[in-house]
Amino acid sequence: MDRDTAAKRMADLRQRIRRHDYLYYVEAAPEISDSAYDRLFRELRDLEAAFPELVPEDSPTRRVAGQPLSGFVSRPHRVPMLSLDNTYSEAELREFDARVDRWLGAGIPVEYVVEPKIDGVSLSLRYEDGRLVQALTRGNGREGDVVTANVRTIRSIPLRLRCAAPPAVFEARGEVFMSREEFARLNQAREEAGETPFANPRNATAGSLKLLDPREVAGRPLDAVFYGHGEIVGLTVERQTDLLQLFREYGLKSPEFTQTATGIEEVLAAVRRLAELRSGFAYEIDGAVVKINEFELRERLGATARAPRWAIAYKYAAEKARTRLRDITVQVGRTGALTPVAELEPVGLAGSTISRATLHNFDEIERKDIRLGDLVEIEKAGEVIPAVVSVVLEARTGHERPVQRPVSCPVCRGPVRRGRDEVVIRCVNPECPAQVRERLRHFAARGAMDIETLGEAVVNLLVDEGLVATPADLYELGPREFNRIANLPGLGFKSAQNLQAAIEKSKQNPPWRLLFGLGIRHVGAKAAQILMQHFGSIDVLMNASEEELTQVPEIGPIMAESIAAFFRNDANRRQIERLRRAGVRFETGPRTSSGAAGQASLFMGKTVVLTGTLAGMTRDAAKQKLVELGANVTGSVSAKTDFLIAGDSPGSKLQKARALGVTILSEADFLREIGRDRDVAAPPQPVLGL
Repeated sequence: MDRDTAAKRMADLRQRIRRHDYLYYVEAAPEISDSAYDRLFRELRDLEAAFPELVPEDSPTRRVAGQPLSGFVSRPHRVPMLSLDNTYSEAELREFDARVDRWLGAGIPVEYVVEPKIDGVSLSLRYEDGRLVQALTRGNGREGDVVTANVRTIRSIPLRLRCAAPPAVFEARGEVFMSREEFARLNQAREEAGETPFANPRNATAGSLKLLDPREVAGRPLDAVFYGHGEIVGLTVERQTDLLQLFREYGLKSPEFTQTATGIEEVLAAVRRLAELRSGFAYEIDGAVVKINEFELRERLGATARAPRWAIAYKYAAEKARTRLRDITVQVGRTGALTPVAELEPVGLAGSTISRATLHNFDEIERKDIRLGDLVEIEKAGEVIPAVVSVVLEARTGHERPVQRPVSCPVCRGPVRRGRDEVVIRCVNPECPAQVRERLRHFAARGAMDIETLGEAVVNLLVDEGLVATPADLYELGPREFNRIANLPGLGFKSAQNLQAAIEKSKQNPPWRLLFGLGIRHVGAKAAQILMQHFGSIDVLMNASEEELTQVPEIGPIMAESIAAFFRNDANRRQIERLRRAGVRFETGPRTSSGAAGQASLFMGKTVVLTGTLAGMTRDAAKQKLVELGANVTGSVSAKTDFLIAGDSPGSKLQKARALGVTILSEADFLREIGRDRDVAAPPQPVLGL
């Protein structure tokens, strides 16, 4: 290919890839499969390698810089990034409105915009002629740190604005954040790796954004939403609502909830409505921002030295509770990690009764000086996991006792070790019954191989009886072993028969479930699906090099190293061979994309959310069916959601879907749709030899 032809082809590929990035990361509505996208990306990368002089800085292949940074430098903001005045009081919101009325002159109509206050890290992006040239943190408001290389790795942020005639200068301001789901996944990976978990999504985001190696940042699940502006040259914007629309046109995410309001009563109603909806957002919000819509009125009001007079943040009070720390128990995970858990006097918090809370690790206990018998303050970290946040020191009586670090495993009494540069203490006995049980429970869990009758109690019985110690053992149980199982305490013939049928049925699961169930460090359910979509089979994945693994979207070097190390281990390979001989599915079948009679699936390429309890199937089964039909199943409702499938007791997601105009399907609607595609297999026949 000659140089001119290559230049035209590369320009076309970049344009197409940018469009598909926007559809995937911003609109959540991809038009092509991952493999088709990968082919475009590989072709562009190969052409750029052949013609390096034709590669622009904003090429999609340049999202991850090649070399670590030596440090961060500061640059001034062309327009200061001011903070907002905060209030926790509706009375003070009324006072804010009264001040605006007084300063502007009574009788001047004022329209406000109410938006979520995202609990993230403030960021300013500078585009010149549509191209991203600089990203700054807020810093002290007058100048911030240059984090351009790291921000370029955030896939939802365009390197070039989506418009034919961009303004000469356009500065977009917003928040970088990490979703609750991704935060939980990141913390799980850190704990398994012996690293200190982050306290909350905001800390995780801040720590990720200030990493010196952009390649590490690329492995962190960062996202961004934009709601403000700095310097703009070559374009006139008159209202906040116009600015938000401009963001959407340019390919920048804007808040999924915004509401205009005239008068303080409408403002208060919007703030309360947002409070009801916030639990359904994918990310943390800690309040509502109220700002004047008209920019001309903002200019008339001006700002103080630190905050604008035309906006205010109403912060929702965090729900906390105080209770007594009765004891600390130590859990042993499937990787041997010893995790301390607070045993509390039961207390009500955020609509539920809390009797246990996480303490993260023993370093955290010492840092907070937590002692047995203390009166402690707890809150729901990320509104999901109860955590002990502090000790009420003034309530101490002198009878509290320091917490001792474990010197042996509480289950097997074997040795424990804390690795260099690790905070996690681990049991180093791979045959520790607790680790064996946890690995089997993980393998059989609904999100993995979904062996329905193999719950905690049955796993404990099978391990205690010496019947199983590895996942492969489950598939080698024969009539003699099932006869023994039928006579175990609390079981019987029917239970043994159901277990046998469930194990047999699990052999037909898609291989991503097997991959996730194997418990490879850092590989969650989503990563397992991505890997299987890319490689197609366990066998191909087993033989992939680290370099090949890192070429898969969303698979970073740490995960790639962990996968390669797992498959290099002889014991793991022997177990996989046993699973193969047992008939467990290793190949990914073709994805179903059309129904009976050749009709296209209603869910193909659509974003779907499940909520409530389904009577006809489990939520996991429904999710798997949707994935097979080509849907993108997410956990939260947004303006990008196409369908909400609502079972019994749907909760706040249904309210949010109605507010956003999302199409709502009942369980009956859903079952009618998938009935066109249903492929009912005959149940496996038991071979129980009683």
